[in-house]
Amino acid sequence: MKTILKMTAAALVVLTAAPVIADDYPSKTIEVITHAGAGGGTDVTTRMMMLRGRRVLGQDMVVVNKRGGAGVVAMNYFQSNIDNDHLLMTFTSGHAIQMAAGKTGLKLEDMRPIARGTDDPQIFMTRCDSAYNSPEKLLEAMKGTAVKFGTANLGDIDQISTYVFAKEGGLIQPNIVPFSGGGEVATQLVAGSVDVGVLNLAEAASQIDAGDICPQIILSENPMSTIPNAKTSHALGVPVSFSTIRGFVAPATISDEQAAILEEKLLKAMRHSAYQAFLNSVGLDASSVVGADAWGKQMSDMVKAMGPALEELGMK
Repeated sequence: MKTILKMTAAALVVLTAAPVIADDYPSKTIEVITHAGAGGGTDVTTRMMMLRGRRVLGQDMVVVNKRGGAGVVAMNYFQSNIDNDHLLMTFTSGHAIQMAAGKTGLKLEDMRPIARGTDDPQIFMTRCDSAYNSPEKLLEAMKGTAVKFGTANLGDIDQISTYVFAKEGGLIQPNIVPFSGGGEVATQLVAGSVDVGVLNLAEAASQIDAGDICPQIILSENPMSTIPNAKTSHALGVPVSFSTIRGFVAPATISDEQAAILEEKLLKAMRHSAYQAFLNSVGLDASSVVGADAWGKQMSDMVKAMGPALEELGMK
C-alpha cells in the first residue's frame, strides 16, 4: 500500500510540474490593441485580419483602441500588460518609427511576432506625362538634382524611406514637401505641385486607373503584378525596402506552444477568401500574409534601418 501511495504521489508531482499543454488555448477573449481610432486604416485592417480569427481560434477577439503619441500609448499599454497571454497588438511601420526614435520603452525582444497581414510597399510615383516618366529617368534625375517629392507629413515612413533611398543610392536628397495625407499627395502630384509622390498603391488607385499617375519605383525586392511597368529599388541597384506594414505581435512571455497556435490559426484566418478579397480591394495579394519568422525579420530590419535615418534627420 505504501508503495502504491508513493507511486501515486510521484505521478501527481509529475503532472503538476509538467508544462501546460495548450490544447485549450486560447481559453478566453483575446484583446487586440490598435493605436488608431475606430474607422482608421489600422483599425479597419485589424478588424479584417481578425474577421475569421474568432472562428478558427474558437474565442472572441475584441479591438482595444489606445490612441496617442503616434502609437506610443498603444505600445506602453501593451508593455504594461506584458504578462497577459490573451493579448495581441497590431504592429505597424509607425510603431517601428517610434521605437527607433526612442519614444517608448518597448523593445523588439518584448514582442513575439505572430503573423503579418499587410505588406504595402512605398512607391515613388510621377505624373504619366512627367519628364521622369520611367524608373530609369527618375533615378537618373536624382543623380543630378534635388527632385521635389511630396510626402504625407514629416518624420513618417514616406520621408524616412525617401531619405534612405537617396542615401543608399548615392543620390541627391530630394526637396520634401509635406502634405496632410496620401490622398492630398496624389492630388497635388496631379496638379503639378510636386514632381514625385511617395504613396502606397491604394492611395493613388483612381488616378492610376485614370492614366494621370504612373508608379515608377517600388521600394521592395518583389515586383507587383498590378503595376508591371514599375521596377523595384533592388532591380535598380538600390537595395532598400520600406512598406506600410500591419501584423500581429504577442507578449514575449507567452509559451512556444501558445505562439504556435496563434500563428497557425491566424495565418489560416488571413488565408481565407474573405481576407484575401480585402487585400485585393486595396491592391495587395496573398504575399502580404506571412508567418512569424519572416514577419519578425521585417520588424527588426525596419527598426534598425530607421534608427540611423532618424538620427541623421535630427528626429531621434
